[in-house]
Amino acid sequence: MKDIIIAGASRSGKSTLSRMINDRYGHYVISIDKLVAVFGQAYPELDIRLNWNRDKTTGNIAPFLGHCLGVFSSSDGKGLSDYSHGEVPGNKFVLEGAYYGFDKITHILRTYGIKDMRDRFCLIGLVQREKDEAAFIRDFRKYDTKKDWTYDLSDEELKGVAADMVEFNNEMYHNLASYGFNIYDTSEDREEVFELILSRLDSEMSQK
Repeated sequence: MKDIIIAGASRSGKSTLSRMINDRYGHYVISIDKLVAVFGQAYPELDIRLNWNRDKTTGNIAPFLGHCLGVFSSSDGKGLSDYSHGEVPGNKFVLEGAYYGFDKITHILRTYGIKDMRDRFCLIGLVQREKDEAAFIRDFRKYDTKKDWTYDLSDEELKGVAADMVEFNNEMYHNLASYGFNIYDTSEDREEVFELILSRLDSEMSQK
């Protein structure tokens, strides 16, 4: 089975689906949010930070992600010829997050012989295009915990966040479609959507 890339806007279910894939297939999970947090702490001069300037963070971390995907998924060990004898059998991963600069990532992947991401990765896109601003605000108030950065925001501040979420989901949909992702809407019946995704992954597994 291929390595897996899950991309989507915030709150679309990427982390939950990644954990389900880990439980089901053993793919280890790489969270881009955690990578961004590490870069923000270790290398603040790189301007790679969470909940700040999404476009700048996305663009700045893209070269790192491109090379990671190229090296980690390289079956012949390209890029690691002095240190590696190739891919570890069964050592598969699922990379999940929202900070993808696919224009830069795909350019870098070509240097690893990957002309089309679909040849090397299973591409899953998660969006919530059926939600309007009111629906996002309702979910913030219903599901937020103290761990969520939106937990203490005022109603007026949440309106701004919700408006950005609507725009971000629409942008993400068109971006993912242009790169050949299989896109699923998780606005409603999320559990059923996840089961559909897993059943399709099961089918792919059985064909190998």
